[in-house]
Amino acid sequence: MRTRVQRGTVLVAAGALAVLAGCGTSAPKPAPVAAQVSPSAESTPSAAPTTAAPSAAPSRSASPSASKAPAVQTKGLAGKTIVIDPGHNRTNGQHTTEINKQVDSGNGMKACDTTGTQTNDGYQEAAFTWDVANRMAGLLREAGAKVVMTLDADTAWGPCITERARIGNEAGAAVVISIHGDGGPAGGSGFHVMEPGLAGPIKEPSHRLAIAVRDSYRAGTGLQASSYIGQDGLNPRTDMGGLNLSTVPKVMLEAGNMRNAGDATLMKSPDFRQKAAQSLVTALSRYLS
Repeated sequence: MRTRVQRGTVLVAAGALAVLAGCGTSAPKPAPVAAQVSPSAESTPSAAPTTAAPSAAPSRSASPSASKAPAVQTKGLAGKTIVIDPGHNRTNGQHTTEINKQVDSGNGMKACDTTGTQTNDGYQEAAFTWDVANRMAGLLREAGAKVVMTLDADTAWGPCITERARIGNEAGAAVVISIHGDGGPAGGSGFHVMEPGLAGPIKEPSHRLAIAVRDSYRAGTGLQASSYIGQDGLNPRTDMGGLNLSTVPKVMLEAGNMRNAGDATLMKSPDFRQKAAQSLVTALSRYLS
């Protein structure tokens, strides 16, 4: 999800505020801090896709087929309700008026949703998140879990960040995981896990969930923690409506930097997406059991 820069210039074009906006950072990484602000799917949208220069730095990971993912763990999943939130929607770009509507994020007003980012050759974040989410859902159902998705193939746009949070809350979910792809600086690579930064009853369990996701994702995919944001793969946030409005433990995974050539190659690989799904199921198993 490509972020509008909090330390740089925000590009806005009249009539197209949400085209290819999402989570991403367009500024180089400062020294990491525990609560550093990350790219956000909920940030102010840009007007057009950023054409990033090819990355001079390779992804800090193995090639898509170089490593075998550990066996999927499923202990503790049977009977649990898991909500999966695939970041963005592949048709958001056709509904800019709707997704630019301002909603209450629980810590300020934000756009309902954005279109997300994409790789330099056009592979959309929404396509990545949809694929990983469905692979993950299949594995969870096989393990006996009840899976609730925040959108389906017929969802015309969005839903808004407020609706995504409501779905998780009303489902009686044991846990919610939101899947994204970042749009950071081309020279930066790796993943990070956003967790609630505001004080409240879900902060501590969400932190434990974030650690489980970080450790399992790193081991299962071979991708390393982000080199440009967060601290050791964790990034507490106070500005994310999806986290602020949740009443159940929740994290948001930025599964890689789609503007980095190496990360993009991995994320376009079905083999890598399967490993990502398997590692996230294992993370939920470890957390819930």
